[in-house]
Amino acid sequence: MNKNKALFTLTLVFALLFVWTVAEAGSSKRRGTAGAMELLIPIGSRNLAMGGSDIAGVSGVEAGYWNPAGLSQINNRVEALFSYQRWIGDINTVYAGVVAQLGRIGSLGFNLSSLDFGEINVTTTDAPDGTGETYTPQYLTLGVTYSKEMTDRINFGATIKLISESIMRQSASGLAFDAGVQYSMMDEKLRLGIAVRNVGTNMRFDGPDLEIKVQPPGTEPGAAQRPFRVPLQEFELPAQVELGLAHDVVASESIVWTVSGSFLHNNFSFDEYKLGTEFVLNEMFAVRGGYVLAQDPDEDTFYSLSEDFIFGPSFGFGLNYPLNATTHLKLDYAYRMTKFFDSHQLFTLSLGF
Repeated sequence: MNKNKALFTLTLVFALLFVWTVAEAGSSKRRGTAGAMELLIPIGSRNLAMGGSDIAGVSGVEAGYWNPAGLSQINNRVEALFSYQRWIGDINTVYAGVVAQLGRIGSLGFNLSSLDFGEINVTTTDAPDGTGETYTPQYLTLGVTYSKEMTDRINFGATIKLISESIMRQSASGLAFDAGVQYSMMDEKLRLGIAVRNVGTNMRFDGPDLEIKVQPPGTEPGAAQRPFRVPLQEFELPAQVELGLAHDVVASESIVWTVSGSFLHNNFSFDEYKLGTEFVLNEMFAVRGGYVLAQDPDEDTFYSLSEDFIFGPSFGFGLNYPLNATTHLKLDYAYRMTKFFDSHQLFTLSLGF
């Protein structure tokens, strides 16, 4: 009875969140109006190679991004992950995370991601080619995730993220909340996942560079200038809700073949339909592939690897090498085709002990 109540309560909560998110659906007028878009940069080579489709079975540190419910599904007491990726527009992303099993309490994880924009030339109206000075924006996201096995079939997880953005002397900060559920059926061969991401406070840039001195209108020439602050508009976070299924078509001691699919609803962009697959041999070598179709909710049109949706098919591989009886080293790689930019590549190194 308690298990059924837990499942009913979690399902009801996420159903309400789903209805609320769809009610805030992104029309063409809302598209591109959200900020803090670094929250949408994917983390974890395994699931990215599968098109981001496996929110129902994703586990370990990378689950902190896709579905925090999977954070409790680590095979070791402690797992650490480091990833580096070449993002579009010559932007590099560094991510580090760690999760620890705390027994009956559950699992607790911490992660930090940073964007590297490189040095950007300072330009002004008087020096459009540059003043000789440079600046480097600083974008940081710190996350804390808690996950627990509610029953032998239900996992729940939640993440709180602190977002910090600074450009020269202007900065903005905010809080975002993620939550997710994973439910196993058919002897864990069929899994259901639900995740809500980036629900939080609005953000607004502020700083001393927004203050300028101007001569008040209607005053005589040569009158003293007065300070004037340029007000900036608040922006919302890119909230998402995603539902997915994963099924182990083959699950033997030497071979595991998994197929997965999900539907992603974006408040400020196209909805996405994702498909992915993974083939694992002897728990040591994995090959993965994925495909994503984006749907314009206004025109009911689908896009992939086009001007309207720049991302296309993805693929990758993984190696799991046991250092000893309790320690495992994993190397994962993902490659996603993109239009206009160099293709998206993500490297992930994790250690479990």
